[in-house]
Amino acid sequence: MNNLEKRTAISLAAVYAVRMLGLFMILPVFTLYAKSIPDTTPFLIGLTIGVYGLTQAILQIPLGLLSDKIGRKPVIAGGLIIFAIGSIVAALATNIEMLILGRAIQGSGAIAAATMALAADLTREEHRAKVMAVIGMTIGISFSIAMIVGPLISEWGGLSGIFWVTTVLALVGILLILFVVPQPPSLHSHRDAGIIKGYLSSALRNPTLIRMNIGVFILHTILSANFIVIPLIFRDSLGFASVEHWKIYLPVLLLSFILSIPLIIIAEKYQKIKPLFIASVVILIIAQFAMGLMNNTLFTLLFAFLIFFIGFNFLEAVQPSLVAKYANVNNKGTAMGIFSTAQFMGIFVGGSLGGLVLTHWGVQGVLFFGAIMATLWLIVALGLPQPKFYRSMVFKLNKTALSDPNKTSQQLNQIAGIKESAISLEEGSAYLKIDKNQFSEEELKPYKT
Repeated sequence: MNNLEKRTAISLAAVYAVRMLGLFMILPVFTLYAKSIPDTTPFLIGLTIGVYGLTQAILQIPLGLLSDKIGRKPVIAGGLIIFAIGSIVAALATNIEMLILGRAIQGSGAIAAATMALAADLTREEHRAKVMAVIGMTIGISFSIAMIVGPLISEWGGLSGIFWVTTVLALVGILLILFVVPQPPSLHSHRDAGIIKGYLSSALRNPTLIRMNIGVFILHTILSANFIVIPLIFRDSLGFASVEHWKIYLPVLLLSFILSIPLIIIAEKYQKIKPLFIASVVILIIAQFAMGLMNNTLFTLLFAFLIFFIGFNFLEAVQPSLVAKYANVNNKGTAMGIFSTAQFMGIFVGGSLGGLVLTHWGVQGVLFFGAIMATLWLIVALGLPQPKFYRSMVFKLNKTALSDPNKTSQQLNQIAGIKESAISLEEGSAYLKIDKNQFSEEELKPYKT
């Protein structure tokens, strides 16, 4: 990558990180503080945790499409301003309804699609995947940091302290967008990284992608529901004060991250992604049942917590890769946008349903609910086809190739190793899926700029 691309990757990752950190920090502490808020019920606790996922899911694709028209930076900066307003509303809240409103406003600043599109505008085709990977990694890193610093900040400033810190983080993100993130020379729709309105229908009807969307929905349903009760277990069953919860999160998250890396490498390098994917869903089922049956036993609970996050980390990492493998070369970016929307809807449903289950069946009921959801996911996942390990490739076409795109497309499809191709006249680019064992890049010389 050149200096511009490195700057793009680092600065946009930082923007994404400060926002996700602000959203995640209440997860490990909110349930513990909620009893001090008047008229709070378990359902309202879950709704507060998950409602940002609803507004995020509703607005993510529309705001991504809006950024194609008015520009990426205005949409991202505007989203961060909305996020800051929601954080202030939540920080000043004196009742649960105001907190729910604040969290809903936070989610309305849905900048994920616009951020990825800006990254694509600022990077060359051959380096785009690297930049996307750097930005994507910040989600997991932000989650881990939030689990550790959330309890510490709450000890210092209470629940409102977390939201004031979140407000500051949003303002930092705005400054990064305005003064650090480069300005793109022009706007383009990118089939590999952006949402293309014309491909929404085909991506939504793809049976394999539907299975993937159901999977990420269930994974984040389980995660949100779990964090309604896990802080209570740490405090009430294990005797850890809220400020000490980081002592559990830090080693568990660090060790689960280390142990999941070899699985991710094996899945991709040795093409074992489907069996390890299925095994990881089974691990979630075992972890949920184990936590439900042994939630007052320190070492068994910690072991179950650890294997849950090993499975979660692996699934969180490989699911986007699987979506890219299953998606048509034309609608990869659109498929990823829908996939992300399903993820945020899972956060909302997990919080809301988790609160209802807690009301009627208690802490163990929530954990068993997660086990049942993971079992349903296993049934859905077993029907996934074996993915093809083709590599995506994008390159600029020369004027001769663009003068007759139909002829160029036919010729590209006849080159050994090219499994799918699509030409975007707007971008002047060709999108390919290739089998690297059969393909020679020398064959593309007559078509490249």
